[in-house]
Parts: sequence; structure tokens; C-alpha cells
Amino acid sequence: MPRLSDSMEEGTIIKWLKQPGDAVKAGEPLVDIETDKATITYEADDSGFLRILAQEGATLAIGSTIASLQADAASALAANGDTSPSAPPEPSAAVPAAAAQSPSSTPVVSATQAGAPSPGGNRIKASPVARRIAAELGIDLATLTGSGPDGRIVKADVVGAGDAPASAPKLSAPAALVPSDGATGAKGAVAILEPTRTQQLIARRMASAKATVPEFQVTVEVDAEEALELREQLRNHASPLPSVNDLVIKACALALRAFPNVNGAYVDGHFERYSRVNVGVAVAGDGTLVVPTVFDADLKSLVEIAAQTRALAGQVRDGTVAPADLSGGTFTVSNLGMLGVARFTAVINPPQAAILAVGAATPKPVVGAGGAITVRRIMEMTISADHRIVYGAEAAEFLGAVRKRLEKPALLLL
Repeated sequence: MPRLSDSMEEGTIIKWLKQPGDAVKAGEPLVDIETDKATITYEADDSGFLRILAQEGATLAIGSTIASLQADAASALAANGDTSPSAPPEPSAAVPAAAAQSPSSTPVVSATQAGAPSPGGNRIKASPVARRIAAELGIDLATLTGSGPDGRIVKADVVGAGDAPASAPKLSAPAALVPSDGATGAKGAVAILEPTRTQQLIARRMASAKATVPEFQVTVEVDAEEALELREQLRNHASPLPSVNDLVIKACALALRAFPNVNGAYVDGHFERYSRVNVGVAVAGDGTLVVPTVFDADLKSLVEIAAQTRALAGQVRDGTVAPADLSGGTFTVSNLGMLGVARFTAVINPPQAAILAVGAATPKPVVGAGGAITVRRIMEMTISADHRIVYGAEAAEFLGAVRKRLEKPALLLL
């Protein structure tokens, strides 16, 4: 089982894209994997003939052996025969990724949660995204007719069924009403919903962060008037047009160069400082929160950042974001300004040292030179920082550097 994201602890095999004994070439799609953040199609690392050790639907810890590549088809088929119901399966406990292997076999990968087989035992043809959406909406794939190749059920088929009046209730998991004797109590009937794998992981990580990271917050007000004017000036000249969040990402990336602790982490009793500035962007997915990464954001132009953030947000929402895009972040920006939120604090995304919460640019009266009062659009930004590596003065100085670049946005174009 490969590690497909920084926070992944286990994965579930959704669907093998090759059959036992099939020839596999390096780089070919091999298996659909559900991680804690997305369903991902994993590609073979090497060439050979496939021996499957972990079946679809199996959930395994990182490092567990799920498959191997044999030297010839006969060996692969014979090996697959070893995993018949009469033979004990391979252990599924986690083992080191570099565990000893026989010279003729190479470990492959494993994956994520799949939809259930059809009643007849034949697996329903459906894309990973379609399976995930169907599970969240409570739709039985067996009741759908696929419009994809070979009758494969695709996202549009599930979404269309979900919009139909006769579709199943849109629950992300089976619900039980409590109490079951018909009494509702003061709160009425209570629906018990099981969280998805991603929601479970988010809950564990956020609880761990609040319990173990000695965080503090610092807030500044930023005059966003000139930044918003710059954006208007770029409207007919930049494609895609950078958003306010793109301006914030660029400003943070440039400021992070001068503050290595903010661009670092406190890990296992020591400080880590990173040579690259990789800004994570919090994106609300379908019932989840995912943080894809803009790598080397300090070296990218505003238009490049805008193009990448749009692409990543789209991939998060349709479940196709790549594992490499969900790891490697050194700092995170979370923006709720588009929802009208003026100020909030965000929870640090371990093991990063800090996260920036960005509010909406709101018109406020400002006292200018000579006591004149004008109305300016003011944006509040709050940094949550790990006090083990970032101290209050440094956090304030970092915010000052970000504010300077947003209030003089020509600096973002240098």
C-alpha cells in the first residue's frame, strides 16, 4: 500500500484495472485507490505480470503488500491461485515499504474503497468518482444505466439520478434513528451518520493539532483598496484573472522567503526549514476539506498561480486531484472572504508551522492624513502559529510583510 498523501494512514482498494496474470507495463493505470483525501488511479512502477494479493474492498495500512509483479504469466496465475479461499491470505498488517522481496517479484500498490459487487457477483462498471458520489447520495449503482464506454456508470449518471425525485435519500452513510421505539425525546428523532474515511481523518488530525500544538493567533487589518484596483486593471489583460486569494498566496510566498521559521515546522523535537516555498490552499470539497499545494509559489507569476489554483480546486471537487498535489505544503492559506466572513481563526495543518485565515474586504471608515475620513475596503488576516518554532514578534513581522505587499501590489509583479 503506497503513501499517496502526507496524512494517509491506510487505503482501500476500489478496483483493479488489470486482471491476475495480465502483462503490466510501467506507467500503466493499475488500480483505483481511495485515500483519506481522494480516489486516485495509481500507475504501475515497473513491468511484469500481475499477481494480486489484496482483493477489491480491502482496507490496508501503508506498507502492506497488495500485489507483486512476476516474471511470467504462469507464475503470476499460480501465485494468484495461492490466494484462493482455501489458502490463508497474505498478512495485511503494515510492513516497511522496503521489506525484503524475492528477486523475481516487485511490490506494486494498493488502493481504496470500492462500491459493492452486484447481487449476481459481477462487479458493476462505474468510475471511482461515480462510486464515491453514489455512496454519499445513498444511490444503488445497480439501479442505474451507465452512459460511459461499455455501459460504465459515470459521474453524470449518478448526479442525474440524485436530482430525480425518486432517488434515494441523499445521506453520506446509512442512518439510524434513535431511539428506535418511536419516541423522539426533546431533540426529536436523531439520525446517526457514519463519517466518510476523509471526514474521520480530518477529525483526528484537527483534534490532534488542537491538543498537541501550542498555537497562538495574531490579527492585522490590510487596506485592500489598491490590490482590488490592480485586479481590475488586470481584468482585460490576464487570463485567468487572478482572484484576491491568488494575490494573498503570492504575497505570502514572497514574505515566506524572509521568514524561514514560518516556512518550516517543529518535528520530533527539532526544527525543519524548507528551501522551497509551497503554499497549500484550503478547498472545500464534497463534505470534506482538502489542501492542494501550489509548489514554488514565490517563483510563479500571478497568472500562473491563478491558473493552478483553479485547476486544483476543480480536481478536488471532482475527486481527480493527484496525490503529489496533496503533499509537500510548507504553509497554508484559508480564505472565507468569498462567503462574507470578516474574521476567523484557522487550525494549523500539521506539521506546518502556521496557517493564514483571510476574511472579506469590507468597506470601513478610515482616518487619513490631516484627519480626513475616507471609506476604504479593509481585509482582516489572522495567522495561527506554532509557538514552538514561531514566536509572537516573528508572526507579527511576517504579517506586516504580507500586508506591505498587498497594500503596494506592484511588489507582487516583480
